Amino acid sequence: MHLDNEQFGYILGAFSIAYALFEIPTGTLGDRIGPRRVLTRVVLWWSAFTALTGSAFNYVYLLIIRFMFGVGEAGAYPNASIVISRWFPKTETGRAQSYIWAGGRIGGALTPIIVIPLIHFFGWRVAFFAIGAIGAIWGGVWYFWFRDEPSETNISKEELELIEANRNASNNAHRISWKVIVRNPNIWRLMLMCHLLFYAAYFFTNWSSTYFQEGLKLSEKQADKFISLSYFLGAIGCLTGGYLSDLLVKKYGLKFGRRAVGFGGIILASIFFLLSGIVKNTQIAGYLLAICVLSKDLAQPVAFATCVDIGKQFSGTVTGAMNFAGQMGGFFITILFGVIVKATGHFDYPIFMIAGCLLISAILWLFIDPTKQLHAE
Repeated sequence: MHLDNEQFGYILGAFSIAYALFEIPTGTLGDRIGPRRVLTRVVLWWSAFTALTGSAFNYVYLLIIRFMFGVGEAGAYPNASIVISRWFPKTETGRAQSYIWAGGRIGGALTPIIVIPLIHFFGWRVAFFAIGAIGAIWGGVWYFWFRDEPSETNISKEELELIEANRNASNNAHRISWKVIVRNPNIWRLMLMCHLLFYAAYFFTNWSSTYFQEGLKLSEKQADKFISLSYFLGAIGCLTGGYLSDLLVKKYGLKFGRRAVGFGGIILASIFFLLSGIVKNTQIAGYLLAICVLSKDLAQPVAFATCVDIGKQFSGTVTGAMNFAGQMGGFFITILFGVIVKATGHFDYPIFMIAGCLLISAILWLFIDPTKQLHAE
């Protein structure tokens, strides 16, 4: 569509800002009416706007479509966290989150493999229509299969007792005053940590293909290889981080188990990001960035598990607050990356900025306390 990097940044940013603005309301809605209905609406909405992306014909139309896409997708991860808080014992929160995030990473890894052949054979518009149809099928299956509470299903009495006796959620009313959220410094630290972490996350989501091809001068085929590798390594990182955190929680307690993996994963990502911008060999830079995804994704499920630890029956609200801050980070880096590259002609400058953001994000983990649970006034 003949878009330059700055225009592309605004299109990607339109999604991020809409996602951020509607994240908290949709997370809170899930706490009140349950994730079954909310996730059905979320996936059907994003499937519709995925398909509509394939109908784009100019810059302004695409800007509107991507904004509405973000409005609809907001709340997906907070409501997934509500599912975990209601359906899993406390000792399995980290690994449950790890499967959700690993699933997302595997989807990202498979995307170039599936979508690029569709584009070559049928055109780029058909690829969006096909992905939209897959989401619509998922939404229907989810609505008829899933139930908000384990007690609404036919699971055994023993399993039901195990879940309800050890889960984070309770049967209390799922409402909380915003004063409790706003006055809680622990949640502010969690939000700032996620805000800075998502500078890296959205680089890989939105700019890695451009960076590999225009910044590192790799071919499309080489760029696709590194993107797929990044997501596969990210899946490994998610699974490892969730399981490792739960293991450390059992052995050393909740605070150490969450902090150790959160801090360790992000500090490693900061180092690898910095090195990728320094090395001259483009292949090594590509592999370093792929390893960055693995290391930062050690912390990703742990961050969302910490929201469940802190929020309990208000998991959707707390996760929504943290992810709102994260999506704002995604919005800023999506815009800033294109603006900085256009203004300076250097692709490495935003890489160094992201490395610094990750360093601060890692340090914040040392002050986040998952044992300080949120209580309604």
